[in-house]
Amino acid sequence: MRYQPLPSSSYQQHRKAFMAEMKPKSMAVFNSNDIYPISADSTLPFAQHTDMLYLTGVDQEETILILFPEATNPKHREILFLRETNAHIAVWEGAKLTQKAAREMNGIETVYWVQDFEKVFFDLAAQCDTFYFNKNEHYRASVETQTREDRFIEWAQHNYPSHQAARSNPILQKLRSIKSAPEIKQIERASTITEKGFRRILPFVTPGVWEYEIEAEYIHEFLRQQADGFAYQPIIASGNNTNVLHYIENNKQCQAGDLLLMDVGAAYGRYSADMTRTIPVSGRFTARQKEVYQAVLRVKEEATQLLLPGVLWKEYHVEVGKIMTRELLGLGLLDKSDLQKEDPNQPAYKKYFMHGTSHHLGLDTHDYGLLDLPMEANMVFTVEPGIYIPEEGFGIRLEDDVVVQDTGVPKNIMHQIPINPDEIESLMNP
Repeated sequence: MRYQPLPSSSYQQHRKAFMAEMKPKSMAVFNSNDIYPISADSTLPFAQHTDMLYLTGVDQEETILILFPEATNPKHREILFLRETNAHIAVWEGAKLTQKAAREMNGIETVYWVQDFEKVFFDLAAQCDTFYFNKNEHYRASVETQTREDRFIEWAQHNYPSHQAARSNPILQKLRSIKSAPEIKQIERASTITEKGFRRILPFVTPGVWEYEIEAEYIHEFLRQQADGFAYQPIIASGNNTNVLHYIENNKQCQAGDLLLMDVGAAYGRYSADMTRTIPVSGRFTARQKEVYQAVLRVKEEATQLLLPGVLWKEYHVEVGKIMTRELLGLGLLDKSDLQKEDPNQPAYKKYFMHGTSHHLGLDTHDYGLLDLPMEANMVFTVEPGIYIPEEGFGIRLEDDVVVQDTGVPKNIMHQIPINPDEIESLMNP
């Protein structure tokens, strides 16, 4: 791997915290992701299940983890199963993780080859009443493909029908939403790499450049800085494409007078950064563009200050909506009559700001987090307000990544990435 993983103690702490939430006489099983086929002999690049990364750090296919706090044999309270390597695999695919290396990586002493899983599972099943299954319950999830985890659950329920089933995901949603210091450090590293990419493109963008050329500059710099790559499909949108929230074609030529909205982030050690900046293709904002830009920036700055321990997710978004409404009134995009006739379920500001302001950030760009629980220190959120005006031919979104603090002053880990419009103009016109 090109990145530095978390220290072994982090993975040990993650497993300990999960096991502390398990029911008595229960066993949890976690599976790696599949390698997904495309056609012929082609496959998508392997991407590890982030729960496996969180609990073990193992970034390799055909991996299984068992957690069984009450196993009769102490060495079976944590078991890792790996794909056995050999000389043939080493030649064609490269060396796989050895048992010794796995122990050093995550502190799991008992490491078996994956072909031994069913026998070991059979022995352990006799000692427990409940299996913890790990299904994807993220509020944004829409899964149509059967996963390796799905196949395991079907197999276990067919072969062990008398065992009860419990859910791992609610435990992980809560645990993973609060980041440790080493995890925050990984996100900060991803943010620093993202900053380098952004600074690289500022003098590069001029009228006539293509959106995909800008994307290429980002990935060049990200890989130079040891990033895994993009944390998510980048949005490089110019002109009226800035009003398309998930525009990913990135195939238009940037024109003089256009704005360029870039929603990009590097991943480091599979931890995501998530940044959005909007810049003028010609190097200078028009008066109207700057007026709207500064309104979005004020919303972002005020929304950031609302990310405090104890705040509820729904209440936060209501307050941000009030801030955005004030700014839209100031811009002349809304008037008092719009507010008088608005539907409470569809506030007037949603015409120009139709998405949420923040989401959890971590191993997944839209990371785990139970939205009905109050915010806590060391949760990491994006803050990404936007104003989109198709009738004027442009939209503006600004986004930083923020850590909730016990002190009550949120920490913006992207504070060094240029965002002031005057600074951006200066860097684009050296």
